[in-house]
Order: sequence, then structure tokens, then C-alpha cells
Amino acid sequence: MALRVIQFSTGNVGRHALRQLIDRPGVELVGVHASDPQKIGRDAADLCGLDEPTGVLATDDLDALVALGADCVVYMSQAETRPHEALHELTAFLAAGTNVVATSLVWLIYPPHADAWLTGPLEVACTAGGTTMYVNGVDPGFSGDLLPLAALSLTARADTVLVQEICDYGSYDDAEFTGASFGFGTTPDTVPVLFLPGVLASIWGGPVRLLADALGVELDEVREHYEPWVATEAIDCTMMHVEPGQVAAVRFTVEGLVGGRPRIVMEHVNRLTSAAAPDWPVPPEGRPGVHRVVVTGSPGVEINTHLGRDGVDHNDAGVIATAAKAVNAIEAVCAAPPGLVSLRDLPVSQVGGLMR
Repeated sequence: MALRVIQFSTGNVGRHALRQLIDRPGVELVGVHASDPQKIGRDAADLCGLDEPTGVLATDDLDALVALGADCVVYMSQAETRPHEALHELTAFLAAGTNVVATSLVWLIYPPHADAWLTGPLEVACTAGGTTMYVNGVDPGFSGDLLPLAALSLTARADTVLVQEICDYGSYDDAEFTGASFGFGTTPDTVPVLFLPGVLASIWGGPVRLLADALGVELDEVREHYEPWVATEAIDCTMMHVEPGQVAAVRFTVEGLVGGRPRIVMEHVNRLTSAAAPDWPVPPEGRPGVHRVVVTGSPGVEINTHLGRDGVDHNDAGVIATAAKAVNAIEAVCAAPPGLVSLRDLPVSQVGGLMR
């Protein structure tokens, strides 16, 4: 019997998830949530660029969607800027018996790391509904859990683990959230919310702690650092226009210290053009980006992952892959015991449902 699934949000990532759900065997799309008034009442196929109508129309009625009694909701609404409203939506589904796979509330990539104000209500709802919630994506997500765990499975001894996202974001049309989060187009004295004290560690500290727990080591502390790079000449790209003297690249790290030195490190180097910040780490030649893990030890292991091939833009590939990380987990999450789970609690074999 097909799993009955709701798509919640049809934005940059959600519309790709919606297309994947419609095409995926073993699931039946029964509901779609949209907050944009111009999307309400439109067919799901129309919202993701497919021609054949599904008969499932978008709604902003939360109660009506919860009442569908679906097996799972794919939650991709931007929640980090509206966490309490998102909590209300998520707990409603979980308490009613609908499991959740999500790319939002990234603090929950590793639930033991998240704060009680977030985990408490969700755990209560999971218990009430006998349901499971799982959050993942590409980064944070895949590059900080599955990729390093794969590398560590090949090592007899690990000394350090470095996880990197190095990416040219210039072709990504998301100045409102991603651009603002990184401070692109601002002056270097402007500190975006992402770089306020404690925010980086609250997000990427979860994957750091997940790896520490997997390795059986105790962290002395989690330390964070960031630095901006300003443009020396004007930049025009899909994301935005940047004037000289404005931020066009950022570099930040979240470090897990063991024995007084960084042993597990999450590093981002994000640019608006490949020419920005030339002295910072770069992807392999000919590639606009890379998700990389480097393990030093016995033996040393390096894995480089590149999203996008055959003419697909790497940033487009990134949002498709983020959607797939959630959609491909639906079956595993629906079969999992109730509660908040991480990658370590689920089978690794979460793959696309159809080969063509």
C-alpha cells in the first residue's frame, strides 16, 4: 500500500520535493501546503512544472491538512526565522499521527545537540501520536554526517576530521535568505544573524557532536569563527549586485576541541564569484563547488562530492539534492520507532525510488 504524503511548502526546495513525490512509486500525494495567496487553489503539478494534473490543490488550511491523517509530511517551510509558528505546525502533525521528514529547523540534524525548548514539545507530540521526526539536507546534513561517517568507516584510527563546503553561490537566486544570512552585499562591519555569537555553533555544532559521539570522544568545547571578504570591483550575478567594499565571500568554521586542539572541524567557504577571496580554499579545478571530507589517521581518507552534472547548475543541483535527502527518507522514517531521530538511527539505504 502506498504511503500517503503531504508536501508542506513549495519554495526553492519544496517545489523539487513536490515533483519527486509526484513521480515516486510507493507514495501517494494527498495534500500540498502553500502560504503564497497566488498558489492557493492551484494543482500540485502546476506548482512544480509538470503538465498532468494531480487533482491535489494547494491550501493554507493547516487543520484540513492535519485531518487528512497522512502517513508523512515533507516539511520544507522556512522555519529558522519563525520557529514557534513552525513548532505549532509540526507538533500538530506529529500528535495527530503523521510522521515528519524535514529540511527545516536544522538544529535537529542531531537532536541530542538541540535545545530543550525545541525538542521538548516535539518529543511530547511524537509520544502522543506514535510518530517520528527526521531533519536532514545537504549542508548541514549529508556533508556533516553521512559523508564523514563513510570516510571514517575506512579508517583504523582517526586523528582529525575536516568537513568543507566550498561553493560559488553566485548563480543561486536567493538573496532574501541565503544572501542575507551570509551578509553578501553588506559592509564588513555589519554582522548578520548567522554570525552572532553562538548561532554557528547551534547549527553546525550538531554534526560536530554527532561525529564525536560516533568516535566515542568527549568534546572540551565547540568553538566558532568567521571572517568576511570584500569585493575589490563590482560583481553582478544571479544572487545580487555587489559594489566594491561590500561583502562578496565569507569563511566560517565550527570546531570541536578534543585534548585542547581542533579535532572535528566544519568549514564553509562561500563566494559570489570564483574570483572572490583567492587566498581561501578552492574547489578542484573546473568545479564551482565541492563538499569534502578529509580524515587524517590510518589511513588518511579524502572524499570529494560534486553536485550537478550534464549541464545542471551546481546550485540547482544543491536544492534538488536537499529535497531528495528528505523524500528518500520517507519510508525509513515511517518504519522507525517514535521520537526525534538522526542519520545514526536510520538505515543507510535511503535512495531514490525509480531508475529510468
